Amino acid sequence: MRLRAIALFAAMLAATLSASPAVATSVVGTAAAAPLAATVVASDPRVVVEGRTAPAADGGLRFSYPGVSFFVNFDGTRLAATFDASGKDSFLDVVVDGIARKLRLAVGRASVVLAEGLARGPHGVEIVNRSETWQGNATLLSFDTDGTWRAPPALPARKLAILGDSVTCGASIDRASTERGAAWGSPRESYGMLLARRLNAQVQLVCYGGRGLIRTWEGKTNEMNLADYYGMALPTQPQSVPWDQRNYRPDAIIVAIGTNDMTVGIPEREPYVQAYVSLVRTLLQDHSQAQIMLTEGSILHDEKQAALHSYIADTIQRVADPRLHAIASTHYPGDADDAHPTREQHISITNDLLPQVRAIMHW
Repeated sequence: MRLRAIALFAAMLAATLSASPAVATSVVGTAAAAPLAATVVASDPRVVVEGRTAPAADGGLRFSYPGVSFFVNFDGTRLAATFDASGKDSFLDVVVDGIARKLRLAVGRASVVLAEGLARGPHGVEIVNRSETWQGNATLLSFDTDGTWRAPPALPARKLAILGDSVTCGASIDRASTERGAAWGSPRESYGMLLARRLNAQVQLVCYGGRGLIRTWEGKTNEMNLADYYGMALPTQPQSVPWDQRNYRPDAIIVAIGTNDMTVGIPEREPYVQAYVSLVRTLLQDHSQAQIMLTEGSILHDEKQAALHSYIADTIQRVADPRLHAIASTHYPGDADDAHPTREQHISITNDLLPQVRAIMHW
């Protein structure tokens, strides 16, 4: 009995599950002691992936961008998954039959029970990465169930990509969490993922907190900025993993960048516009099928927002391509806890952008 108790205690320490008021609390995550009846690796066709990943050994998939999602359907009472996390700040949403729970991965490799005690029958599970790249990255290795696998869900035919910074990543939306930092991120509630659901579209959030078009929030120009991580599947440092743009062909690309460029002051017009023109021409070349929309984002206001609005107008004029558009952003001030938009403000951002995107895309 003593050995059994020790084993149970070790298993419980392998994963930490913390509830968030932003999601319902119905699924308990604990460590899985052993593989269940049926196992599939993450790269198996029965696992549907939305977002940028990179292949790992043994059929696993590495991921670091917020919003990267994995979907499986199964018949059974229990589902487990094996992950390998780089650090203590890898958080996921686990959505079982539409009910969500927040999961914190243990450092290193661990098997985690995602659902158990379900009525035997068909169930759908979605796993969404909540953390930003700089907070950690992880690998999904495999799924196990005590039942059988069903045909995977079909993703929408429409495809959306949103390029941005921490606001696009969904930073600080889950302010109700008592632990700050990575625990506050909630990309499922970000304007990008909300917009995609309203438009019945897939979405990639290609975002990195604290970064801009030409410089970071600290004014650094020798670190990774949008033109760099746009081309990466994993913008991890010091070794990043490139992304093949042919793997995802968005119909619409929204670029919401510039807040961090303005933190230390308004950058000079000419080098900024030149950099924006270069980025846009790359997007146009990589994605001849896409309409591209530039916007200032929700944090800037007053003279900084006016400057970026002017730089965007100059960029569009110089590129002179009918597939390039400007769309308007409204300033949202966050709240007393944080300058990032709140959960309710992300809904308002979605409502602001939705009619503009529909008008351009005819969706």
